[in-house]
Amino acid sequence: MQSKPTSLTKLALKKFTKNKIGLFSFWYIILCGFMAVFAYVLAPDNSPNAKIQHIEIHTKKPFFKVKLLKEIREKKVNQNYLNKLFFGNKNYALETPINAFFIKKDTLTVRLYSEVNKNVKDEFSKQKTFFYIKEKYKINDKTFYLGTDKYGRDYLSRMLIGTRISFFIGFIAVFISLIIGISIGSVAGYFGGKVDTFVMWLINVTWSIPTLLMVIAITLSLGKGYWQVFIAVGLTMWVEVARVVRGQIMSAKQQQYVEAANALGYSSFRIITKHILPNIMAPVIVISAANFAAAILIESGLSFLGIGAQPPTPSWGAMIKDHYNYIILGKSYLAVIPGLAIMSLVMAFMLIGNALRDALDVKN
Repeated sequence: MQSKPTSLTKLALKKFTKNKIGLFSFWYIILCGFMAVFAYVLAPDNSPNAKIQHIEIHTKKPFFKVKLLKEIREKKVNQNYLNKLFFGNKNYALETPINAFFIKKDTLTVRLYSEVNKNVKDEFSKQKTFFYIKEKYKINDKTFYLGTDKYGRDYLSRMLIGTRISFFIGFIAVFISLIIGISIGSVAGYFGGKVDTFVMWLINVTWSIPTLLMVIAITLSLGKGYWQVFIAVGLTMWVEVARVVRGQIMSAKQQQYVEAANALGYSSFRIITKHILPNIMAPVIVISAANFAAAILIESGLSFLGIGAQPPTPSWGAMIKDHYNYIILGKSYLAVIPGLAIMSLVMAFMLIGNALRDALDVKN
């Protein structure tokens, strides 16, 4: 006979793996995390923030193809692999869209890109001539798989790099909220009395302030930028964690194992950290998944309002802001694509939160 798993961890893991929606959400989140870390490796435009602009080919549709004249920069910036991985290739080439090119001996002649004059062969004003150096100039065909934005930047690259902002804000905001929420909630729930009264007053005051308004106030005081948004969102999400931890500890401290630890003379710090917290982490994990989703939505809202990640840093919320006017111009995909990305990532965290809730429920 096959032995059944006896530990709570194994039972929870077995129930979680049976939840196909939760398992799919888990792997989707892993995929987004992989794209966030290796964004510059995967992005066709691996320049910092995918900022190479081609104004001539702005707002082109997905799978648009064009010839690009690449002019290699003469002065190279020394970069190691990790610097390129996290900050992009600073030795990017200057790119110019062209319709055609001609090489004759030491002369390179290109006809600059033009939709109107695409088939005109001899238009002097649309031509440029260079002294041809094979190591300096390269001409390649490039496909923009998600088209280009209003500045002619590669939209796929912007989307991939924008994953970092939405993904990492969840980790940092949830980490900050867990540190503050668990600490304050533990103290209030374990010691009770005036300490609990003060903490509950603080929680109620914080809870009464609209989250978005508080984030805006903190962001404006710290300055604009994505790191400031990370901190601001984290400082506003500790309240729910503190309330849950407080309630769980108030219930857990009546258990016999806590009374036994007190009888043995263990310190309050050891009882809380070694005995109580490991037994109440299930609801904290579930609420962390919900907070992760909420952090992504808040950051997207702030970027849409213009006080989140600042240009040229790509952010899904800012990409919607830049292109929502194009919905009525027949190019709605420019706003819909980042909107779908936000929706899918938020839904994945909500679904995995529901799956964790069911898996960690000892009654089922």
